[in-house]
Amino acid sequence: MRAWQITELGAPLDVMKLVEDADRPVPGPGQLLVRVRAAAVNFPDALMAAGQYQVRPPLPFTPGVELCGEVAEGPRTGERLIGTAELPAGAFAEYALMDAAGALPAPGHLDDAEAAAFHLAYQTAWFALHRRARLAPGETLLVHAGAGGVGSAAVQLGKAAGAFVIAVVGGPEKARIAADLGADLVVDRHAEDFAAAVRAATGGRGADVVFDPVGGPAFTGSTKCVAFEGRIVLVGFASGQIPAPPLGHALVKNYSLLGLHWGLYTTRDPAAVRACHAALTALAPRPLVSARLPLESAATAVHDLAAGTTTGRLTLLP
Repeated sequence: MRAWQITELGAPLDVMKLVEDADRPVPGPGQLLVRVRAAAVNFPDALMAAGQYQVRPPLPFTPGVELCGEVAEGPRTGERLIGTAELPAGAFAEYALMDAAGALPAPGHLDDAEAAAFHLAYQTAWFALHRRARLAPGETLLVHAGAGGVGSAAVQLGKAAGAFVIAVVGGPEKARIAADLGADLVVDRHAEDFAAAVRAATGGRGADVVFDPVGGPAFTGSTKCVAFEGRIVLVGFASGQIPAPPLGHALVKNYSLLGLHWGLYTTRDPAAVRACHAALTALAPRPLVSARLPLESAATAVHDLAAGTTTGRLTLLP
C-alpha cells in the first residue's frame, strides 16, 4: 500500500517520505483495520514530525492522527467510522488502524472529507466551550484563529450556544470566511488592535470567554479584554510561543485560566466523548473543508498548515 513514513524527526517537508510498497498494518487486540476514505491534517501532525508533541510514536511511523475510514475486515466490515488513528499506523496511508472502542459512527450528513475533519476540531471546541468554560447564552465569546480548523468550529458552536461571537483572524480573506461562518464581529489583527475592538464592541466589559489555540500575543491581548469573572481557555500554542502569564493580573480582574487537553477525556472520561459526539451529530454542523487533496500532497499540506497560511480544514483523499 502507499503510505507516508517518518524515519527521522524534523520539518515535514524534509522528513515525510511517500512509500509506494509499505506493509499493510496488522490490527492487534481491540484494534480495527480500516481503509482510509479521507484523512484530516492537524497541527499535531507537524509537531509530531518534529518530535515536539506530547505523543512521540516510535520511529519509523506513518503520520496522520484523524480520519474517516471503512472497516476492512472482521465482523464490522463496511462500517464507516471517524476518530483518531492508532499510531504508528497513522492516517496518511491507504490503510490505518483505529481503536475499536474509540472509533465513532461517521455522521450521515457529512461526506468523507467532512467526516474526517469532524472529530478533533468539534470535540475540542465543544469541551472547551461547554465543559471547561461553561459558556452561557448571551455571553460574549472571543475566538482566536476564527477561520482556522478548530477556530472555525468554535465560531459555529459558539453561535449555536447563543453567544455573541467575536472572531480574530489574520487578513481580509480569513475575515470573509469567519463572517460567513456566522461570527457577529470579525477583527483583522493585521489591521487593528483586537483587544481595543473587543472592549469597544462590549461597552468596555470585555469577553466572557476566550478560546485561544494560538498563545503568544493572542493570549497577552486577551488578558487586556477579558471580562470580570471571564474565562480564558488555553487550547494550544500555534504561534509557537507559550506564554508565561503574570498570575497577579488574574487576581486584579478575577478571571480564570483554563487548560484543555482534549485527549485526556478519551481515557479519563470516554463516556463524555461519546455523549459529545451524539450532541454534535444531532446539532449537525458542517466543517469548513477548504481543500481536498490527493495523498501525494500530505507533506506540503502539513507544512502549509504549520505555516499558518491555510483556512478551515485540509483533507487528504487516498
